[in-house]
Amino acid sequence: MQQTFPNIPVWSPRPGPRPAGPAGISVGYNRRRGPARGPAGCPASPRCLLSNDPSDPVRILGLCGSLRGPDSFTRRLLVLVMAELDTLGACTDFFDLAKTELPMCKSAADTDDHPGKQNLVARAARAQGFVLATPEYHNSYSGVLKNALDLLSSEQLGDKMFGLIGIAGGDMGAVNALGHLRIVIRGVNGHVIPQQISLPSVYRHFDGDQLADERTAGRVRDFAAALALHTRRLAATLDDLA
Repeated sequence: MQQTFPNIPVWSPRPGPRPAGPAGISVGYNRRRGPARGPAGCPASPRCLLSNDPSDPVRILGLCGSLRGPDSFTRRLLVLVMAELDTLGACTDFFDLAKTELPMCKSAADTDDHPGKQNLVARAARAQGFVLATPEYHNSYSGVLKNALDLLSSEQLGDKMFGLIGIAGGDMGAVNALGHLRIVIRGVNGHVIPQQISLPSVYRHFDGDQLADERTAGRVRDFAAALALHTRRLAATLDDLA
């Protein structure tokens, strides 16, 4: 059965106060924490992405570019990053490509009516920032992530902030994959933060679902703080120019 989506306008910035978040990071705040939010972000996600109030948390969508499900190291890393963003006061939305059927990118006429694409487009349009997570395959990022990005356009991705994270089983890490993603984001008029996370020999970095060493955990915290900060700053700049 075809899924339908509410006819709610895409968020647009409005003037207003921008309170400082933890450690001086201006990421907004949550007036109602409610029940435990967990790695998938706000309760009833992505309802939080519909807010028009600039004092609300920044809205960050995570795209998991692995099809390996719960055992994926890519997914585990993204869950930890999104949880850290949530701790900072961001409103997070987790889009798991392993759980969402998307069409192969063809012409718009062939894909626009697909409920999976409609879901992806709607949630991407309402986000202010993104975390793209990928394993490195053959010196580049995953095909499933490429297909998801191809289903989107600068209309949903342009003038927004991106953070990139990747894993690899080998000693070189995911540097090539993340470098290729930077080129893609430039092509859709997006902005990528300088910080990135590339984990080589990824199995050494995890103990179950948690990170095995404090150094890597510190990188996750620094990455999340940088993305939250730059996302808020870009949103504020666009607000001032509107």
